[in-house]
Amino acid sequence: MEPFYRVTGPAAPLARDNVDTDVIIRIERLAELDRNALGSYAFEALRYRADGSEDPDFILNQVAYRDAPVLLAGENFGCGSSREGAVWALAGCGIRCVIAKSFGGIFANNCYQNGVLPIALSGDCVDALTVRTLDSAGAAFTVDLDAKTIEPPGGEPITFSIDGLRRRALLAGLDDLGLTLQITDAIGSFQQRDRIARPWIWQRSLLPNTSGNKR
Repeated sequence: MEPFYRVTGPAAPLARDNVDTDVIIRIERLAELDRNALGSYAFEALRYRADGSEDPDFILNQVAYRDAPVLLAGENFGCGSSREGAVWALAGCGIRCVIAKSFGGIFANNCYQNGVLPIALSGDCVDALTVRTLDSAGAAFTVDLDAKTIEPPGGEPITFSIDGLRRRALLAGLDDLGLTLQITDAIGSFQQRDRIARPWIWQRSLLPNTSGNKR
């Protein structure tokens, strides 16, 4: 997983509430495409017209925000289906951080597992950032995970909160499996102690073997 330390670039304002994962990426795209090909289909229903051409009114199609690494969103972003592919699609189109008023819980967890930083801020704060990015025509924001700050163009830094373990994992580029593999020695030591303390837990099944296979 690519580590997240600091990202600088425009913040694209997607002023919508309840953007669900089916809007972020359609389910049939997950069935037919490799995860590395999903980026161009992110927000497909909003991004393209019926004839396949880009809708110039959609924020990520506008020149100032086309390559934005930060997305500003409304309430309950990433609700709906638990599909991890929604985060793959966002990452595939270059988004490394989503700042929203609130998130779908599973979506936020999937962000952490794929190197995307979800930041929940108050509605007033997100609205103020949206006004600032529109007034500045896509001037760069800086999101610094190490310092836990958002630096908007022409404004004072905003501090955000994040679970300490989540922060360390993103800085190191580790998902939950990667974090677990860092403590394999401790896991092994626990298993050795537990085999002595509770040997019955580690015995093979005493039920009859009816499959015909050797245990």
